[in-house]
Amino acid sequence: MEKFTKLSNISDLRRRAREHIENGAVTEGYRADREAVLKLLNAALASEVVCVLRYKRHYFMARGANSRGIAEEFLEHAAEEQGHADQLAERIVQLGGTPDLNPETMSSRSNTEYVEGTTLVDMVKQNLIAERIAVESYGEFIQHLGDRDPTTRRLLEEILATEEEHAEDLASLMAQMNPPAHDST
Repeated sequence: MEKFTKLSNISDLRRRAREHIENGAVTEGYRADREAVLKLLNAALASEVVCVLRYKRHYFMARGANSRGIAEEFLEHAAEEQGHADQLAERIVQLGGTPDLNPETMSSRSNTEYVEGTTLVDMVKQNLIAERIAVESYGEFIQHLGDRDPTTRRLLEEILATEEEHAEDLASLMAQMNPPAHDST
């Protein structure tokens, strides 16, 4: 037999919903440290914007053999990272915060770095490093949230899945560009 947790009395639920309506989606039941979550979301937002800029530069600067397909991969990743940035900014606003898109501090708040890269191999490598950083930082953020903010956690889990796909795409590109040396013995 399943054990159910007692739900709120409907009149209490309605009363609480009418209190502090200016807080929008943030109700009395929100259990995370909202300010800490907003700070982490803004760091993630900065990271995504830095990734968009790096991918866009690499898209335009990709040259050499096989560059067309790799450039298209960079452009696809840039669009997906922009989508992540938009989702993070929307969540920040839902939690009563302000998305910090100040370009003067963007790089210092980002978990990832903006590395231009000089060759196609270097560009792929720098993007792979950034994706690996994103995978770890989103994983830590998700663990930090636990079940205290399920909406933000689900958003981050969706973004994490895409970042893992990006890392795999880039690792495959690296393997194609630098095939392992075969033993001739």
